[in-house]
Amino acid sequence: MDCLILKEGFPLLSFLIFFPLAGAVVMFFFSGERFARWWTLAVTTVEAVVSIPLITGFDTTTVKYQFAEMHTWIPQWHINYILGVDGISILLVLLSTLIMPFCVLASWRYIKTRVTQFMICLLIMQVSMVGLFVALDFMLFWVFWEFMLIPMYLLIAVWGGPRKEYASIKFFIYTMAGSVFLLVAIIALYLKNGSFFIPDMMWQNYSTTFQILVFLAFFLAFAIKVPMFPFHTWLPAAHVEAPTAGSVILASVLLKMGTYGMLRFCLPITPEATFTLAPYILWLSIAGIMYGGFTALAQHDMKKLVAYSSVGHMGFVTLGIFILNSRGVEGAIMQMINHGVTTGALFLCVGMIYERTHSRELRLATGVGKYMPWYVTFLAFFSLSSFGFPGTNSFIGEFLVLAGTFDVNKPLALAAIPGTVLAAAYMLRMLQKIIWGGTDNPDQSYLKDLGFREIITLAPFLFFVFWIGLGPQPFIDLMHTSVVNLLQQLNDWQQQANVAAIILQ
Repeated sequence: MDCLILKEGFPLLSFLIFFPLAGAVVMFFFSGERFARWWTLAVTTVEAVVSIPLITGFDTTTVKYQFAEMHTWIPQWHINYILGVDGISILLVLLSTLIMPFCVLASWRYIKTRVTQFMICLLIMQVSMVGLFVALDFMLFWVFWEFMLIPMYLLIAVWGGPRKEYASIKFFIYTMAGSVFLLVAIIALYLKNGSFFIPDMMWQNYSTTFQILVFLAFFLAFAIKVPMFPFHTWLPAAHVEAPTAGSVILASVLLKMGTYGMLRFCLPITPEATFTLAPYILWLSIAGIMYGGFTALAQHDMKKLVAYSSVGHMGFVTLGIFILNSRGVEGAIMQMINHGVTTGALFLCVGMIYERTHSRELRLATGVGKYMPWYVTFLAFFSLSSFGFPGTNSFIGEFLVLAGTFDVNKPLALAAIPGTVLAAAYMLRMLQKIIWGGTDNPDQSYLKDLGFREIITLAPFLFFVFWIGLGPQPFIDLMHTSVVNLLQQLNDWQQQANVAAIILQ
């Protein structure tokens, strides 16, 4: 437990987990759509504000888990309630808390039936998202991992589009299948260590066979969640059929659970398997980047276009993780945050045009720039960010990933570059059609530009697009010490393994 800096006084992490749950319970005793909307907005706003001390009180010079809490839970099974954050998880926790008020605002008029139940699902989702990123006991982590399934399934199945049953069931089956592999790996590690405390499982001398089997179980669970090519097929259906808030949560937070798991578990728990299998995962990442780009380029449904773009963008994240150097890993974490900001904002933009035209087809949204200047201004900046235009947030993440890849494997980096060109192609194609269109545009004169609520919803995303794009150093400083420590231990482990192999020879 020396790796923990215990939090004295106010239990900040527990508050961030259980405050939304308390807010959801309150809504069981009060009825009314108006109350549900305003109450959920208040709860998520308080949650976002209270999470700010994570940044102001975070020590960037230590690798220990901070704001830690530890309580006995099920002692006979060595299961404990242990929480903490480090440089790898802190930005993901903040992403989870800060994005939720805007999901509520995006649903203000979009959701018209069962509003109270919808808002309860949003709050329960927040419980699982925050809990997963701060859990340091593996069974606690798995509980939050599974806890996420039900509210997201309901968001799609109850408030989704015409094919909501198909999309929700496919999402549930894929994610549950991954959860089974994850649980098997957790039990195997517990039998080896006699503890579910995650740091105790790291950097142990497991056999090669054991590491590879555990790594594969981890990888399947996390690759489905990311989702990596070819485990991605649940994602477009879920995104297209989900309500706007559901798509934002999926893109901004839930996909990051997979890449977070790779960083937190695959590298430090199964280092030998990581070195052995990383080359295959790197080329699988390249395949995902290219597949996502070409498929997005062929789409005429705006939501499908943004959904397939996520496959390509997350390919850059896994590329950065498994290139195994500081530029790559820091770029991957930055890109996890950037993708959450930019793609979440793009889904909000798609939802706003859908509310007006009742269609996501590009041909029915052509030429709206003449009547919706505020809308196309936001959309243009988010689209530029999506393909990594210099000065925007995504440029920083992709640049670091590609720089790290060039340091290790130039052919691999060259193979990834066309993915950035494809991203520019499909985003600029979408922009051209929406802003100007052609000579046969449908009549868009009935469309109203963004209202105050919608501008307030999008403005913070644009703020982060330029803050991260023009001044990324504070974000890199938060993660740098933890990333360097992780890679240093990984390299030390490899050197020790090489020495042991020479001695055995």
